[in-house]
Amino acid sequence: MEIKLAGDREIETLLSFNDKALKVNLNNNIYGTFSEIGAGQETVRHFFRAGGSSKTIAKAMSAYDKDFSDSIYGEEAYKRYVTEGRLRKMLVHEKKLIEERLDRKKHPEKLFFSFANTVATIDFEKKNKGHGWVGITFQLDPNEAYNEIILHINFLENDSKLQQETLGNLGVNLIYGAFYYHKNPLQLLKSLYDHIEKDQIEIDTINFSGPQFKDVDNRLMSLYLVKNGMTQAVIFNSKGHNVFPADLLYGKNILALRGSFRPVTKVNMSMLSNSWQKFISTDPNITEQNSQVIFEITLSNLLAEGAINEQDFLDRADLLCALGQTVMISNFPEYYKLINYFTSFPIKKIGLAIGVPSLHEIFEEKFYTNLSGGVLEAIGKIYYKNLDILLYPMLDEKNNEIVNSKTFKLSPKTQALYNLFLDGNRIIDVENYDVEDLKIKSRKVLRMIRNNESGWENMLPEGIATIIKNKQLFTR
Repeated sequence: MEIKLAGDREIETLLSFNDKALKVNLNNNIYGTFSEIGAGQETVRHFFRAGGSSKTIAKAMSAYDKDFSDSIYGEEAYKRYVTEGRLRKMLVHEKKLIEERLDRKKHPEKLFFSFANTVATIDFEKKNKGHGWVGITFQLDPNEAYNEIILHINFLENDSKLQQETLGNLGVNLIYGAFYYHKNPLQLLKSLYDHIEKDQIEIDTINFSGPQFKDVDNRLMSLYLVKNGMTQAVIFNSKGHNVFPADLLYGKNILALRGSFRPVTKVNMSMLSNSWQKFISTDPNITEQNSQVIFEITLSNLLAEGAINEQDFLDRADLLCALGQTVMISNFPEYYKLINYFTSFPIKKIGLAIGVPSLHEIFEEKFYTNLSGGVLEAIGKIYYKNLDILLYPMLDEKNNEIVNSKTFKLSPKTQALYNLFLDGNRIIDVENYDVEDLKIKSRKVLRMIRNNESGWENMLPEGIATIIKNKQLFTR
């Protein structure tokens, strides 16, 4: 069944939350359930107050008591209730009940949906600002499978009542967007902030699935979250699925590599493998099981040519995913912001694998004109007690010399700060490398690919050249 798509948002006057709820209520085909845990029935109250709710709401509930909640949705292994797993159990359970209790013969045209959220608002001592999971599973055709949108939010306001109100508003935007903006996922994504400010709530994870979204690349949705200021960083795994950063990073040792990866080359993978060996040698407690490798691409890197080329981004992502890597897109042009982001989670140790040229970005004054304390303030933030800078050498081809931490030179003003890192063993040279790999430059490889030159294939990890040729990557 076709639902008329709302008009172009560039010329459309944004509807109020009440108008959105009323429009959904007046649609005779939209019918479903609301299940909200943790912040009151903040979403469904909009639909009750808008009028005509009996046409939309089959059931609304809040199972606040954990025993009641467990009896309905099942017990949680670690007694954690604000999780994606809990949200999915809620959606699956409620969808099943709709199908069981509402006879299709009686409701042949109905488009069933289940909306749910499980959240924790700010605590009394205001130490934990709160977060939550919000989702909807819904039909756009009575005879088709359900579609699904699931997202994670962080509350940014400092008052529980304000957080509850914002949550309810977000819920209205999500439900309305699911039914009226589903043809344009980017439009749907942007609409989640209709009448909501970016300093009220952060969306750091979102995934679309189902027949309506079969062509949606959730990696692009991740990119849009960062590009549109909805969050500062997103992470997706090798399958292209957006992952919740806290779950991925909790209690882990992190080895991060920043680069353009345009395309990923042998030198990138050599940096990873050899930096990893150095990283684990610094601490016997570091293992593959308690560590996470992350390939990071900054938004400024993606904007290097003036505007984000979505296909170019996906080409890079395709290759990194093919190599089984986890990718992070961030809006952290400065390294200290990346370190601050990682340390906002309860992690163990950080290994920052960088090449010699990146040392200039860390220690030169000109990169910190926006800070009142300049380079000194930035270095103070980077000087994290559990941070190792794993330095991959550079070949100075003009002088045919290897540049490492000992031969690297800075301006006199910052050399003293750099020496603090050296004296404190915070910069560790990666000594196992192939000189021939040091001659590989991503820009040269990219130019050769675009000019249809030969010889670039041997500069890339095994199998990557074949993928580039078969998919014609970096040529569009």
